Amino acid sequence: MVVKKAKIWTPAQIILTIVIILFSLTCLLPFVNVAAVSFSSKSAILRGDVSFWPVDFETTAYQAIFSDKSMTRSLVFTIIITVVYTLFSMIMTILMAYPLTKKRLRGRNFFSFLALFTMYFSGGIIPHYLNIKELGLMDSPWALILPGMLSTYNMIILKSFFQTLPNELEEAAIIDGANDFQVLLKVYLPLSMASLATLTLFYAVGKWNSFQDALYYIQTKAYQPLQLKLYHIIKGSQAVDVAALEGGASTVATSVSESIEPASIIFATLPILVVYPFVQRYFVAGVTIGAVKG
Repeated sequence: MVVKKAKIWTPAQIILTIVIILFSLTCLLPFVNVAAVSFSSKSAILRGDVSFWPVDFETTAYQAIFSDKSMTRSLVFTIIITVVYTLFSMIMTILMAYPLTKKRLRGRNFFSFLALFTMYFSGGIIPHYLNIKELGLMDSPWALILPGMLSTYNMIILKSFFQTLPNELEEAAIIDGANDFQVLLKVYLPLSMASLATLTLFYAVGKWNSFQDALYYIQTKAYQPLQLKLYHIIKGSQAVDVAALEGGASTVATSVSESIEPASIIFATLPILVVYPFVQRYFVAGVTIGAVKG
């Protein structure tokens, strides 16, 4: 019978564990506080009694959110935009990363330079705005999808991962009569699921959290994503607070703003938190493998 020796923790491991716990608490506790405030009563929020546990538990704020049809409409619209944007972005990323791994591609270095150039230099928001306006995309859902549909950083990650795959696999497929698209679909993509899942999450989270593009390009309320709706709620909450300090707002209005704001944050964050655990295991395998070879 083999007796396993008890693991002895070194001082370095203990210090590292404590540091990781502190960093984890730094990320977790603010979210816990927001959740606690969203489930607390108005009077408890105004008194400042809420820390990390709800005080006088109630769901008034969430009832107000779910009764607001504009919030649910923004949620559905944001899901649709995120799915369409992520799908198009992944297609563009794959179709650019794969050819750039082929030495037989003429002008490969030139195209790579054009992509890398955009990482260091940008025209700025005014040229972007004028470009969207001239293309007739203002106040259109496509203004939230087409600009920024390709991330150079994500493309480089996928390109680096493709380069780590053995060339013999491609040569064997070509001998069997496969063309470039068949090699991509039947050889490269099945072996790249970890990187593809990771980049899909990168694109989805980035689009889910974005609101500046909608703030600049969208006026119609039906096309406003959830994060822009949250932005307006927070601005409205700040306006109520300022009015209260100046004596122009009632205590009830102030308390409503304080409870609606954290509840809206939870409402906007929860969907992406539900999706995240299903692809979390792909992070290390997807990003680090793609960084082995540049």
